[in-house]
Amino acid sequence: MSDFVSGFWSVYVALITLVSVVGCGVFLWMQSKAKSAAAQTMGHVWDENLEEYNNPLPRWWSWLFYITVVFALGYLAVYPGLGSYQGVFGWSSRGQYEGEMQQAEARYAPIFAKFQNQDIKAVAADPEARQMGERLFLTYCSQCHGSDARGAKGFPNLADNDWLWGGEPDQIKTSILEGRQGVMPPHAQLGAETVKDLAHYVRSLTPDKLAHDAARAARGKEAFATVGCAGCHGPDAKGMQAVGAPNLTDSTWLYGSSEATIIETISKGRSNKMPAHKEFLGEAKSHLLAAYVYGLSQGGAGKQ
Repeated sequence: MSDFVSGFWSVYVALITLVSVVGCGVFLWMQSKAKSAAAQTMGHVWDENLEEYNNPLPRWWSWLFYITVVFALGYLAVYPGLGSYQGVFGWSSRGQYEGEMQQAEARYAPIFAKFQNQDIKAVAADPEARQMGERLFLTYCSQCHGSDARGAKGFPNLADNDWLWGGEPDQIKTSILEGRQGVMPPHAQLGAETVKDLAHYVRSLTPDKLAHDAARAARGKEAFATVGCAGCHGPDAKGMQAVGAPNLTDSTWLYGSSEATIIETISKGRSNKMPAHKEFLGEAKSHLLAAYVYGLSQGGAGKQ
């Protein structure tokens, strides 16, 4: 009820709830007092002679309904359910969650603290730390990067040694703590032909020399240097980790290497965000996660 600024809504919800519960009890009592005439039917007949009679509920069934009404009133007195009323126990799901988190913190904090003061490379080499880091990764990171840390379209592979923002231990930890915001601005204003030339030039840079038109690639190379691409990706197209600009001369692709995909990337741009986990996970857990991810890129558990 904290989302409603007026106290009226709290009273409104409480009244609706109480009237509904009490109304059920009253209706049940009224029905139990009603007398049915012998052989009185509801007028519904099936299969020629199967009739529906207006008989009262069995006593045991009626008492079960009465018990549910009493139980509901008792529950609403003890637990929250009547507007902003918190109940006799003052219980809330948020309070229970925070209590469980405090218990977990008291239990596991000393274990996390043991590794927090160690160098990330040393932590990455510790088997116990790797197991803890893997569990943290599967809980908090696998939704985007996959359970094997190999990523997906738009989500970087963390099990190789190709990095957008740098793969040194401190850089990885900063990515986890502070998050990252990568933006590739759209360049549709360059025109379809220039964009296609740029796509062919980029495809020509890869070690496996993806299929491309040499004439378009030559024009694309000239455009790459003059329309602003080199400002982020560097004059040699090897990227710039300071701004998260990818290396265009390797065989690693975040969105795909097809001509159509590259044209879409240049024309429409891309926007990727790695959320910050500093407030959510804290320093100690982020330290373990950074060590685990660093270990994957060095040939650890994620490298199969």
